[in-house]
Amino acid sequence: MVYGGEEDTTTVININTPVEKQERYVLSDEEVITLGKWALLIEEHYQKPMDIEWAKDGISDELFIIQARPETVHHIKNKNVHIEYRLTEKGTVLVHGNAVGSKIKVGKAVLLNSPKEAKHLNSDSIIVTDTITPDWDPLLKQVGGIITNKGGRTSHAAIVARELGVPAIVGCGNATTEITDGETITLSCAQGKTGYIFKGKVPFEERQIDFSNIRIPSTEAKLILADPENAFQLSFYPNNGVGLLRMEFIITHWVKIHPMALVNFDAIKESAVKNQIAEMTKNYKDKKTYFIDKLAEGIAIIAAAFFPKEVIVRLSDFKTNEYANLIGGTDFEPHEENPMLGFRGASRYYNDLYKAGFALECAAIKKVREQMGLENLKVMVPFCRTLSEGRKVLSVMEENGLKRGENGLEVYTMVEIPSNVILAEEFAEIFDGFSIGSNDLTQLTLGIDRDSELMGKLFDENDEASKRMIAMAIRSAKKTKTKIGLCGQAPSDFPEFAKFLVKEGIDSISFNPDALLQGIENMNKAEESFVTYGNVISSN
Repeated sequence: MVYGGEEDTTTVININTPVEKQERYVLSDEEVITLGKWALLIEEHYQKPMDIEWAKDGISDELFIIQARPETVHHIKNKNVHIEYRLTEKGTVLVHGNAVGSKIKVGKAVLLNSPKEAKHLNSDSIIVTDTITPDWDPLLKQVGGIITNKGGRTSHAAIVARELGVPAIVGCGNATTEITDGETITLSCAQGKTGYIFKGKVPFEERQIDFSNIRIPSTEAKLILADPENAFQLSFYPNNGVGLLRMEFIITHWVKIHPMALVNFDAIKESAVKNQIAEMTKNYKDKKTYFIDKLAEGIAIIAAAFFPKEVIVRLSDFKTNEYANLIGGTDFEPHEENPMLGFRGASRYYNDLYKAGFALECAAIKKVREQMGLENLKVMVPFCRTLSEGRKVLSVMEENGLKRGENGLEVYTMVEIPSNVILAEEFAEIFDGFSIGSNDLTQLTLGIDRDSELMGKLFDENDEASKRMIAMAIRSAKKTKTKIGLCGQAPSDFPEFAKFLVKEGIDSISFNPDALLQGIENMNKAEESFVTYGNVISSN
């Protein structure tokens, strides 16, 4: 929107935004940091959360704060009481867009071109329209949901929806053509940043959780996370940090491109793949920077959400068949008959086939820790088969600016191979901590491919052989005074397994978000059943 002319400051006209401006970032990194600092100063001055608006002058390029008022939506909420919404079945997606809030609403779609068309709206009405302006506001107080074609997270529809506590999905693009007036739809904002509109009524459950009644056990309870979109919401759950941040999800959903396809762009054989990567990285002079920026952004969101609690990011642990599924991946991955036991984890990081790609992972972590200042981030090496391999990985990390011990950097390793257990005391000399990967350790102890449908019934983390391996690892860690945790589902599914871990003296247990509360309950019961006398634990 611009004025009609240099002297005409009363007429406003719409013009098409030039392509070069569409593809240019609105703000530089320096400007974003400046606004962030200003926001902190304003909140410090008023001593309360503030809703702040800013503008950038189109002629002088100067930044201005144009409004600051008390934030009235989030800070008044009781952070101890959390309402969790979850779809219990899958549905047919009609459209998707930017989610506002975290609720789910089932109702009748009401397609409107203007607020004047509205009749008989109620709390079961879900408005579907192109865009929303201030003259819609009286209607929005009457409805159960809002869906728009246009607008982003800071659009008028999004702002009003937040203030009213009404779930909304904005910026769908085609909602008014894909949704039929009067049809029953399910609006879901419960999947993170992206909101989905499903056809018909999709069953869901609503659960109110009072965190003030949940006691954190002495054994640390941590989260297993992969999706940055849910990080801030999950940070309010009772927890001691993130015991496992799975990097693979961020690479698959945020980066999408195989790192070696960015390192060796000219070696890509298929022109269609080459064109796709070129389009995705068009704003980057160096295509490798695309990988670093995207990966760093995803990791940083989780590290920031839980700061200053520790967040342990596991270096990439794709198998070759999974790497091949990334854009451009088929040109850089060998074919293996059994990828589960093949070219994965630590073995990749110093190998010429992937070493340059691993350097991008290191650069992303270095950016998060040093440029963004999130030094609560720790690093974990997966599937490290031998001591010499561990030393090689640490050496390559150091070559890429991640030196163990420098700037407080701690490097852990997964304990998921029998060799890790047998030589645990030796591994403790080169790593700062351990995390037991019970799935891989069980499959390699019992000789069972956990991906095999035929062998699935024999896979059991409660098997005595598997438990003895875990107990040996914990005892070796205690002997060397090395931190040790476990990541897995068993401690939440089986109270006796949690009791076994607590009795052995494990330092932490990490759970998937949907299993955290049950896991904490099992850990508390386990601790209550034991009384500690010095170094001896006996049953009550």
